[in-house]
Amino acid sequence: MPPSFPSKPWESGILTASRLPPRTAMPYNTLLTLAQPLLRRKLARRAQAEPLYGHLVPERFGHYGFPPIPPTARDARPLWIHAVSLGETRTAGLLIEALHARIPDLPLLLTHGTATGRAEGQRLLRAGDLQCWYPWDTRAAVGRFLAHFQPRLGLLMETEVWPNMVEQCRRQSLPLWLVNARLNARSHARILRARWLMRPAYRHLAAVLAQTEADAQRLRDIGAPVTAITGNIKFDARPDAAQRQLGHAWRERHMQAGGQPIAILASSREGEEAAWLAALPPALLQQVQWLIVPRHPQRFDAVEHLLQQHGLRVARRSAWGEQGPVESSVAGPGKNPAAQPTIWLGDSMGEMALYYSLAHAALLGGSFAPLGGQNLIEACACACPVVMGPHTFNFAQAADDALAHQAALRAGDIAQAITQAAALLHHRSQLHAMQNHALAFAQSHRGALDRLADAVATAWQAQGR
Repeated sequence: MPPSFPSKPWESGILTASRLPPRTAMPYNTLLTLAQPLLRRKLARRAQAEPLYGHLVPERFGHYGFPPIPPTARDARPLWIHAVSLGETRTAGLLIEALHARIPDLPLLLTHGTATGRAEGQRLLRAGDLQCWYPWDTRAAVGRFLAHFQPRLGLLMETEVWPNMVEQCRRQSLPLWLVNARLNARSHARILRARWLMRPAYRHLAAVLAQTEADAQRLRDIGAPVTAITGNIKFDARPDAAQRQLGHAWRERHMQAGGQPIAILASSREGEEAAWLAALPPALLQQVQWLIVPRHPQRFDAVEHLLQQHGLRVARRSAWGEQGPVESSVAGPGKNPAAQPTIWLGDSMGEMALYYSLAHAALLGGSFAPLGGQNLIEACACACPVVMGPHTFNFAQAADDALAHQAALRAGDIAQAITQAAALLHHRSQLHAMQNHALAFAQSHRGALDRLADAVATAWQAQGR
């Protein structure tokens, strides 16, 4: 969706809600066209830290280095799934796997807006599948995209609604669905401020399948054709069994070696690590083994440097041996008991099941600053109870349900969260109960994936007639 409305565009920072002109000022299409040089400049800057942002930039404007799909080749016309970033792409992976079980020869086109999303999407491709950047939302770029790929059905994951794309799909009678759809209160308010632009976009979607009744109500309020409430398919993700086994083994070895209970600051966002350091009582560096896993890989080095500036030793996941992080962090013969504690740093991608299984409890990243919180479902599916900050509007229903199921705790700020987590870690009966509640909570909400996959498969087959 445009960077101006619900939250996650291409993380470009070029458009924001406050910068959109009033209806009587510069038209949307003119603004987007004039912004293209700014987008190119932003991508070039991002590519310095994440080279994939500099990869195939012409695709962002509808120019491709491989042959188009002939309009007459109906069997080759793909199912198009747009998953803007890492989280949406992982969610799309669940849906793709379920669809392949129903439609084994399904041709697929994946589009993304972020480097992490595209990298994750590459893992989902099979022979003959296609992948490219989502086009910048000008009429020309969108027109070239649709003419080149000729999709039979389009699925937008969760929040991505752009006016020109929706309008051109409508004109070409291409069904465009918003699936696993969510709309938090903040994004709803932003859309209402730009209703002249966004109401038509939501109204002209072919179908909207919402996560919750609250999401459905907000989507209906802006004109979206909500056809079903299917639930959140993130609950159907099954944590990697090998990662879980390894995490449990490392945790057991750590505890047997005399280590302290383990807490993870999971999927932390910029500024949260500094806030954690500022609020952390020195005693809890000795009484809790801390693991930090930054949300974005380009920040791994910066977080390590921050920790070292505070006199802390750092053991990065990339340097752990087969025995895990135990040897570098537990006092033993020949080690100085007065030495500064070691912070474990999770500097890998795709291993959250390992980290959650290694930890006894989690502090939820993105929830201690007004960022909306990260996904708490994966932690609960690994039987890792969560302490959340005040900002969980991206997963409002899941957060409320986790609290109701006693799978999570709510803290007013990160200092209170640290205190709550430390108390939980040293209260064995409560910790064990919450671990069981977390797992039961995650398992009780499954089933959305089958509902969504059945709906998409039925629509796909209908489009093929």
